[in-house]
Amino acid sequence: MPNPEDKGIAARTDSDAPVYAHKLTRRDSLKLLAALAASAMLPALSACSSPSTGDAADSLADEGHWPELDLQPVTAKGYGKDPNLMVPPETPWPLTLTPAQLSLLAVLSDIIVPAEGESPSASAAQVPTVVDEWVSAPYPDQQQDRLTVLSALAWLDDEAALRFSQPFAALDTAQQLAIIDDIAYRNDQTPRQFQRIAGAFSRLRNLVLAAYFCTPDGMQDIGYMGNVAIAGDYPGPTPEAYGHLETVLADLGLSEFAYPVG
Repeated sequence: MPNPEDKGIAARTDSDAPVYAHKLTRRDSLKLLAALAASAMLPALSACSSPSTGDAADSLADEGHWPELDLQPVTAKGYGKDPNLMVPPETPWPLTLTPAQLSLLAVLSDIIVPAEGESPSASAAQVPTVVDEWVSAPYPDQQQDRLTVLSALAWLDDEAALRFSQPFAALDTAQQLAIIDDIAYRNDQTPRQFQRIAGAFSRLRNLVLAAYFCTPDGMQDIGYMGNVAIAGDYPGPTPEAYGHLETVLADLGLSEFAYPVG
């Protein structure tokens, strides 16, 4: 495993499993939560691959295990209908992930977004903290994700125990990837016993990726500069941008309406 300090991991337990520690203030993690909520990278719940429920879940139960979680409801009130977005509250709701869940999430996040070159890993960018804020928020979409994420984390530990007699975070890299490779994507080639967890893992992966690219490190990684003033006159779109626009308008049959006449 990589150096704990380089990967955003504070220490290790006796089982050599990594232990994740929050390093963001609540104000900073709430800002990232707001950015995540507005991110176009995070598909809507209705469009994502989520765990099966009802009859579909029952039909899969005979061919694979699934954790039955008894989650305590999140009862915080949230921001309310007219929040002061300029001065957000320091602690609008309690964070709900346990140290073990955060540590497992850190391991998974670094599998999804490992360190590469000058870019830090997801856990070093504090992605698990952002996800903790997300699944702890007392809103319907976030609470649906809470069930999905916690079910996925529990399934991974159960599967690791079945295969290797250890929690997932305590496995070596090869063992961890052997499990992840089986659930990485849900498609026609995914074995039936992994269909449900593959859907949950897809949602977890989307959360990790969207959260990462909302962080300063993630935005730097994709070259996003934010609102930067342009010196002098605005140069306008590039010829390439104009060319793409004209192609799209032609495909839509709207070329004649593209530019004002006279």
